Amino acid sequence: MLLEGKRAAIFNVANKRSIAWAIAQACAREGAELVLGYQNERLGEKVRELVPELPREPVLVPMDVATDEGVEAAVEQVRARAGELDVLVHSLAFAPSEALERPYVETSREAFRTALEVSAYSLALLARAFRPLLRPGASLLALTYYGSEKVMPNYNLMGVAKAALESSVRYLAYDLGADGIRVNAISAGPLNTLSARGISGFTGILQIYRDRAALKRNIEHREVADTAVFLASPLASGITGEVVFVDAGYSIMGA
Repeated sequence: MLLEGKRAAIFNVANKRSIAWAIAQACAREGAELVLGYQNERLGEKVRELVPELPREPVLVPMDVATDEGVEAAVEQVRARAGELDVLVHSLAFAPSEALERPYVETSREAFRTALEVSAYSLALLARAFRPLLRPGASLLALTYYGSEKVMPNYNLMGVAKAALESSVRYLAYDLGADGIRVNAISAGPLNTLSARGISGFTGILQIYRDRAALKRNIEHREVADTAVFLASPLASGITGEVVFVDAGYSIMGA
């Protein structure tokens, strides 16, 4: 198994349709011990309902990245209840609904600040806060989307936030490289998640991908999760600072 003897922390799992949960299942399948984060008690109940599907009991940790104190409290819980980490997955993104419904030119200062803090700055925050717990050779993974590079109607502010996230991946890869810590991102094609359903016209986006992607289909959760396992494993020991596309070849198409 690719992650036997490894410990992976995944922040945050929202529900059974989240990419974070698919990654958690794949990591567990490959032998990893799990730490699962959740934002609040309401979502924590949903995560607890999923736990019986795992082969081993995970450590559950609440974490809200809106404050430094919330992250520091999570770090202390992980330190006390789990110990050092080999894998840290950042699956955190948020923008106020009005910032997705309105054109980007109408984005408010407060919405911009919120989206960039939660969706991009939080990666640097987690890397800094958890750095003392990361073993040499550890892997940090973030989740992004092609709207960071190309205009995707109705993605708006989240596209800008994901662009900042991808740039953060590269700078963190440089900063942490001397410690042997790798930082990469997965750019997943559209998946039926709670956050994706908040994008107007999401069903149409799925059809466009099916029509235009090189593989003529949409991707599945397991394909993103399996890529995460690869990037977290020793098989990817020479890969850092990269954005790996898992989108059935949509991003390679020029027309």
